Amino acid sequence: MKIAVIGTGYVGLVTGTCLAETGNYVTCVDIVEEKVNKMKNGELPIYEPGLDILFHRNIEQGRLTFTTELASAIKDAVIIFLALPTPPGGDGKADLSYVLGAAADIAKLITEYKVIVTKSTVPVGTADKVKAAFTANTSIEVDVVSNPEFLREGVAVEDFMKPDRVVVGTSSDRARKLMDELYMPYVRSGNPIIFMDERSSELTKYAANSFLATKITFMNEVANLCELVGADVDMVRRGIGADGRIGKRFLFPGIGYGGSCFPKDVQALALSSKEYDYNFKILDSVMEVNETQKLKIVEKMMKYYKNDVKGKKFALWGLAFKPETDDIREAPALYIIDALTKAGAQVVAYDPEAMENVKKMKGNVLAFADNAYEALEGADALIIATEWQAFRNPDFDRMEKIMKSKVIFDGRNLYDLHKMIELGYYYNSIGRAVVNS
Repeated sequence: MKIAVIGTGYVGLVTGTCLAETGNYVTCVDIVEEKVNKMKNGELPIYEPGLDILFHRNIEQGRLTFTTELASAIKDAVIIFLALPTPPGGDGKADLSYVLGAAADIAKLITEYKVIVTKSTVPVGTADKVKAAFTANTSIEVDVVSNPEFLREGVAVEDFMKPDRVVVGTSSDRARKLMDELYMPYVRSGNPIIFMDERSSELTKYAANSFLATKITFMNEVANLCELVGADVDMVRRGIGADGRIGKRFLFPGIGYGGSCFPKDVQALALSSKEYDYNFKILDSVMEVNETQKLKIVEKMMKYYKNDVKGKKFALWGLAFKPETDDIREAPALYIIDALTKAGAQVVAYDPEAMENVKKMKGNVLAFADNAYEALEGADALIIATEWQAFRNPDFDRMEKIMKSKVIFDGRNLYDLHKMIELGYYYNSIGRAVVNS
């Protein structure tokens, strides 16, 4: 099948590459010529484990191509994916200008039937607006389909190639057959392609991300309570996670969620609800708690240092909002950096993948190390903000020799409390007892 993917951001590039992997011919479109040229030369603009192998293989075999020319990309495409940004506007609502603008441009170019797929995360009713954009600009028949993505950064290739489910919103039998044919190779193990109406499909994405954000936030609240009552959140997590009705995933406490999806989607669903005069109270609480949780580590540090960190040097391990990605959007580490540097502290950071992105944004307010141990040299304390695997089993003897003080503030609960006691560290984590306090 011939496919066009409009937009080569995270979602568009993963989608296009993975669709090419099953034998489709995919043309990805982007307006940034420099970016397109780099991709043509085999340069990936994002870090995502496993994507590089599929990316290079499908370019070499001629199934994955890139262009800035919309007309040539969509000419022979049967299905056109819109994988464009929908950032929060000034009012916090999803900005659909990129999606609707692309729809109007495509409408003026097509000469035969197409299936137009909204892959971007969009509010309920967007399919109707996209359809209206086509009706206003062409008499050619199109079907507009909602097909939300459920990709987790760090495991996006696996998520696409072996999805838990594929959600497709369409009221057209013709479009349904094409979408079923397209996705059948990815669900051969029996996981479902769930067909529904367009509005239900659009709401499914927001509902899924908002529920997961709520689950994370609930555990952060439990962790905060654990610290007050003397309970251990890890024990509580194991106790409730064994309940099949609750499940083990998304129960790890920490310093809040970030990234490109959860913050934006929770806010968008809350605001969409208000448009229908419905107050989604639980989402307001989720957003409020998450904002305060991002600075939980700073709160602990200020208490330890008696509200005076001026002149202190802190090593920060982790900048990305989660491991196995270079994405720093809404990353808790950024909030920690801002709070500490404003208070007069020096921050030296290390992250395996995200440092270049932070340098572009905040390169003048903190220093960067070439490796984790270089960041620790002369540090008054270590802060852990991202749970990269490389941080889970460090050389504590080496750390002791190069740090000024044996102090760790762990926002991801990486280390065993008994081991920290044996090693003689002051260790302050989330929802657990403070060691050597």
